[in-house]
Amino acid sequence: MINKSLIFFSCILLFFSVASVAAGAGEEDRHLRLALFPIPSVLPIFVAEENGYFQELGITIETLPVGSAVERDQLMQAGRIDGMINEISGAAIFNREKSQVKIVAIARSPIGTRPIFRILAAPGSGLTTVKDLAGVPIGISKNTVIEYITNRLMAAGGVEAEAIKYKSVPVLPERLQLLLSGQIKAATLPDPLGASAIQAGAVEIVNDTALAGVSASVVSFSTAALTGKTEAVKQFMVGWDRAVSDLNADPAKYKELMLKKIRVPKNVHGSFSIPPYPRKVVPSRQQWDDVMAWMVDKKLLSSPLAYEDSITSDFLAK
Repeated sequence: MINKSLIFFSCILLFFSVASVAAGAGEEDRHLRLALFPIPSVLPIFVAEENGYFQELGITIETLPVGSAVERDQLMQAGRIDGMINEISGAAIFNREKSQVKIVAIARSPIGTRPIFRILAAPGSGLTTVKDLAGVPIGISKNTVIEYITNRLMAAGGVEAEAIKYKSVPVLPERLQLLLSGQIKAATLPDPLGASAIQAGAVEIVNDTALAGVSASVVSFSTAALTGKTEAVKQFMVGWDRAVSDLNADPAKYKELMLKKIRVPKNVHGSFSIPPYPRKVVPSRQQWDDVMAWMVDKKLLSSPLAYEDSITSDFLAK
């Protein structure tokens, strides 16, 4: 009798242990951690959060604020996050040896008159055209998307490769101040810093609306998350798309949220509006191939990476 009772209670304990583990795994599968740099590209996440979309879809999104792209990438490398908003070249860097992350959507691209990046001249420099910048060091962060975009915009403007010069200024606020003080004659800056520089007297030479497909920020997830938390990532993208639809329909409604969550310089708080966002699209093969060509030329890669190993459309909202 005692043995039967022991067996019975052992079975009960085993059942609840297994159920507990299964429940825990289920909860983990619905939880995603994302590292977010405070730029306009991440705004749909905060809109989806504020409107309750993620909760409605049965997922939990934990956002980790980061102060730099380096910090964000370190978190991904350490396996401490599932996803991030980055750029095509950044995803490729992760995949040099093996596929570690995949791009699942374009977060933001230049649309209409709203750029992501601008090449600017210092106030009073007298520089007004792309060709004026031949031989002039342009403030950038080396080996990043900013250098890539600067290179492509300069080349499209008719400047020969040997005449495109750079000055490494990796910290964005420092680059802005050096430009405005005239210590560097030109710089490439992302909005809203670019818009702030213009408001303070800098002269826009060209921006990335001038060259289709050259610029995009992207939504990327680790391959571990895509295989281990597939449904959560799919639901995240549903919430993302709903938020993008809301933003495009009524951007003014979310202006205060943007000012709260996104780093917008005070001198453009009133004038910098929410940009339009693309929906349900991934980078094209042409975009990927051009980034690969630049990275190989820069010796950031020894050879081009396969498109399919770094980009998937399987997670776009239906």
